Amino acid sequence: MKKIWMFIAVAVLLFITACGQGETNEKDTAASEEELKELKVDFKVPESAETGENVELKATVTYGEEKVADADEVVFEVWEKGNKDDSTKLDATNHEDGTYTAKITFEKDGVYEMYAHTTARELHTMPKKSITVGSGDSGQTEDTSENEEHADQEAAEGFDLHFMEPENVIAGEETELMVHLQMDGNPLEEASVRYEIGRKDAKEKEWVDAKEGKAGEYTGSYAFTDEGKYQLIIHVENEDDLHEHEEYEIAVTK
Repeated sequence: MKKIWMFIAVAVLLFITACGQGETNEKDTAASEEELKELKVDFKVPESAETGENVELKATVTYGEEKVADADEVVFEVWEKGNKDDSTKLDATNHEDGTYTAKITFEKDGVYEMYAHTTARELHTMPKKSITVGSGDSGQTEDTSENEEHADQEAAEGFDLHFMEPENVIAGEETELMVHLQMDGNPLEEASVRYEIGRKDAKEKEWVDAKEGKAGEYTGSYAFTDEGKYQLIIHVENEDDLHEHEEYEIAVTK
């Protein structure tokens, strides 16, 4: 009789263990499938257009096989090549089927570049496109064009940086600093990212080391001591001899 009860106890124990392992395997499989999903943006822009023409910018957002109809943000950033500091940002219209669009009219000939900044499922991506308007000649002087061409060559090919410029920065309060990095359309991982912060004419600046959370996303925090305008320079380096930097101005209030 004791042997029968021992057999039953062992059988029950094996059954419970098997169920537990099954649940664990199911959870592990689900987690693996979630990790394999990518946030992708199919960004469509005409290769060319005429001045005065209404041009549609269209982004189709997917996460794995799912079309994302509820992206947190889709913003098109457009600028004339060589003049990124003077960019224009357009909020996209969400058609609730995974597509997001905006329309823009170019007032003069030139080559224009643009990002589709997309945030969804706690991920960020920013595919880049370009369009030639009219003849592609912006009418700039030869010297200016050469300077801009030289400036473009200084940036590493395929490298993209998007700084989430903070709003309503208040003196004395911690401000989150976040930048997204890409190389050839993919998140740039394991880079060294530092924020150099201070008044523009200050001899000494403070440095903040950013930490990578999600792939290609680097964050840090800093408390600006006084109101006014500060210079913030983002320095990016990695083991492949990449060394890039971009400068921003931060307005701080009391």
